Amino acid sequence: MNAFSRHLDVPFGIDAQGRTRTTDDDDHIKDMIKLVLFTEPGERVNRPDFGCGLKQLVFAPSSDALVAAVEALVHGSLIRWLDTVITIESVGVRADDSTLEIEISYVRIDTGERRLDLFVRQTG
Repeated sequence: MNAFSRHLDVPFGIDAQGRTRTTDDDDHIKDMIKLVLFTEPGERVNRPDFGCGLKQLVFAPSSDALVAAVEALVHGSLIRWLDTVITIESVGVRADDSTLEIEISYVRIDTGERRLDLFVRQTG
């Protein structure tokens, strides 16, 4: 990836000029993280082990054990699927009654830039 890279945006869409919507490197990396987080293993026919299985934990009762499980699951899945793109520094999870917030601190391998992104999933 470089400063002039354009990638298909996720989800797929059409822009105002009627062309396929594209995005820059930073947004593309966030899109890839979202795909890993919110794809359930078995959803992709040609890559049945892709994803992290987060959906199965989203409906579990909030607890310290859930938070620890989600942190470990997310950290391991991101390393497995995106280790050539980002280096994970930390994963923080906060679970409330109906919301799961995942804060991921990472470094882009191509630029060395540190990033901190928040991903939110409503559970109810």
